[in-house]
Amino acid sequence: MNQTVSAPAPKKKHRNLAQGVVEGFTTSIQAGTLKPGEKLPTESVIMEMHGVSRTVVREAISHLQAAGLVQTRHGIGTFVLEPQPANIFSSDTIRTIGDVLAILELRISLETEAAWLAATRRTEEQVALMDAALKRIVASQNRSGAVESDKAFHLLIAQSTGNRYFVDILSDLGNTIIPRARLDAEQLAHDDPVAYQERVNREHDDIYNAILRKDAEAARAAMRTHLSNSRERLRRAQQEVSQ
Repeated sequence: MNQTVSAPAPKKKHRNLAQGVVEGFTTSIQAGTLKPGEKLPTESVIMEMHGVSRTVVREAISHLQAAGLVQTRHGIGTFVLEPQPANIFSSDTIRTIGDVLAILELRISLETEAAWLAATRRTEEQVALMDAALKRIVASQNRSGAVESDKAFHLLIAQSTGNRYFVDILSDLGNTIIPRARLDAEQLAHDDPVAYQERVNREHDDIYNAILRKDAEAARAAMRTHLSNSRERLRRAQQEVSQ
């Protein structure tokens, strides 16, 4: 019989409340305090433990699901998963701009369809979480914070498809789904960092707004534009490096 086990509350105040909850559970899972098959506390208990809202808890659970640490069984609860074996998209196999470009080619075919499905299947809660992720990107004071929120936005779109395999593949890709997590592409391509981020933010807004209004074709086109622009920026960066 599965037993509910609590994760310790974070010891310090986190700027990103959801990330604080994620870190608490991740630490417990990695330390073995929470074992595979065990059930996480209910949303209400987690809210009380961490002093956060229900939206924050649900966002944190989404991050844990995307990381392959837990699985939610509707009507039953959220359970810790068995550790996953290393995947082919690890940092050991993806090292160069060319590698990231190849990943982008894969993502263009995958995520354009994910955006189309998300626009037809998304829930109000999911678009609210997407909106929150985009606001965190804009408000982020550092590169790593923007990268994590960017990754969360793309994973939320995958989750909104209702097809777990989109989530599984993007989760396996990890930080490779955000090129600037691995490469300073905007600097290599001589892009102004502020202009670069503003351009990316506009592209994200186009994707989000299409999904919000349930315009599947516009969502697909906006995602293709976003990823194709990323590919073009990386190609320019690759040319700079090879000269």
